[in-house]
Amino acid sequence: MAENVSPPATPLARAERFVWLTARVLEQRLFAYHFLGGGADPVETALTAYRNDDDGYGHALEPDLRGPVSQPLHTALALRVLDRIGRCDGRRVERICRYLTRVSTRDGALPAVHPSLRGYPAAPWIPVADDPPSSLLSTGPVVGLLHRNQVWHAWLFRATDYCWAAVESMETTHPYEAEAAVAFLDGAPDRPRAAAAAQRLGRLVREQGLVVLDPARAAETPVAPGYAPGEHHFAYDYAASPRSLARGWFTDAELERSLDHLAGLQREDGGWPVNWRLWAPGTELESRPRVTLEALLTLRAYGRPLG
Repeated sequence: MAENVSPPATPLARAERFVWLTARVLEQRLFAYHFLGGGADPVETALTAYRNDDDGYGHALEPDLRGPVSQPLHTALALRVLDRIGRCDGRRVERICRYLTRVSTRDGALPAVHPSLRGYPAAPWIPVADDPPSSLLSTGPVVGLLHRNQVWHAWLFRATDYCWAAVESMETTHPYEAEAAVAFLDGAPDRPRAAAAAQRLGRLVREQGLVVLDPARAAETPVAPGYAPGEHHFAYDYAASPRSLARGWFTDAELERSLDHLAGLQREDGGWPVNWRLWAPGTELESRPRVTLEALLTLRAYGRPLG
């Protein structure tokens, strides 16, 4: 008779089982890279499956945008993967920058959604416009990441100016836009200017109630307009690493409470949940492994034990 096998005991072991059970090949290889001593080459091979002939990325790399066509948000996620494995350089990034140049707006920045998505399924809160405006949501993380990796390309000049103007003129915002602004500021080469802008942004986030400082009272805290019930943001969403400028927005006690909350969100199956609105059967399944990886990386960055 077979012996009963106990479920994995540590947070990392439980998460590993969840990843092998549910994740796409890309997230499986990212998990192996970050936590099992895996190489960068297998990650890049998996990522290449999402690349198109126009040097952008598509094929639902970002699960809320379906279909094969390249999109700025897919491509931003691809760059994040390359950054994580130390491959954000050389010809691969030169090709990506050429794609970014082709799909940019008149401002030289990126739209959140390119009109080529029309006709393919997408989350109902993502509008597809014929002449979309520039978006800090898509532009900020890309510009910050390229600067942090010391990439120099003509596309960056106007895109960087756009990001500075958007961040420094911001009077109201919402959590995902504030996260994108932090991603830009964390990589912006003018560090004193970035620090000043981040301090101002942190005040906006706190004054406008865009962060839950006491997770025990999250149910009493309203979400941002247009967000799903329970789609709250916590200190770790803005300051995913102690190196982020957003770390200075929170006291040690506030940050520790948020990290306790993040650790406690791990479900019985080993994965972390998504808290945004679910609109199609596959999007939660594809999103949870990525959310799980981000949670593990954040907890590790702050020295939390994973096992």
